[in-house]
Amino acid sequence: MPQATVRHTRFDDIEPLIALQQRVYPDIPSWSAEQMRHQLEVFPQGQLIAEVEGQLAGCASSLVITWDDWGEHHTWDEITASGSFESHNPMGRTLYGAEVFVNPELRGSGVGHALYEARRDICRRMNLKRIIACGRMPGYHRFADRMTAEEYAKRVIWGDISDPVLGFQLHEGFSYCGIVHGYLPEDAESLGNASLIVWLNPDYDPGAATRIPEEDDR
Repeated sequence: MPQATVRHTRFDDIEPLIALQQRVYPDIPSWSAEQMRHQLEVFPQGQLIAEVEGQLAGCASSLVITWDDWGEHHTWDEITASGSFESHNPMGRTLYGAEVFVNPELRGSGVGHALYEARRDICRRMNLKRIIACGRMPGYHRFADRMTAEEYAKRVIWGDISDPVLGFQLHEGFSYCGIVHGYLPEDAESLGNASLIVWLNPDYDPGAATRIPEEDDR
């Protein structure tokens, strides 16, 4: 399998990305072209796509926030300003992962890892303290009549249950921090729940300023 390459998202990627997002999440409303244009205008350095042999393979979108403004209790709509990324704060210290999706035909081929590694690269180059994200738990609906979302996540961590998203995130070096209820109400598989995860930047220098890289600095 050819390796995935990652680059910054461009405006001409918008329509193909929306089409792929609709394939990946047929039951969750996709972004609009206006939302994606605004994301690129607000923080182009944080918007990434992966390609395999020149074909669109996946996407990762992020923004910078001040985590103390949000904490554990927030929704996707709130923290992303309804997907516009108007909540982006270039003086913050946290890179917030708003979205990741991969072409279903290419799962398990390293595309997700390439996108996560590119995100870690952004975090390091900007001298940000951490990456925080809220991940779907698409397997939870099969267990919801037997256990809480918290117990489900613990059992995934203990190895008793396999969840494709949380399991992948743990493998990528993220730590589980808890459950955010009502994070994405449209997500029927997760019953609106999300796992709060964090990756700490080992190269973070608290005495240095946040660096905003040039748009072509990748």
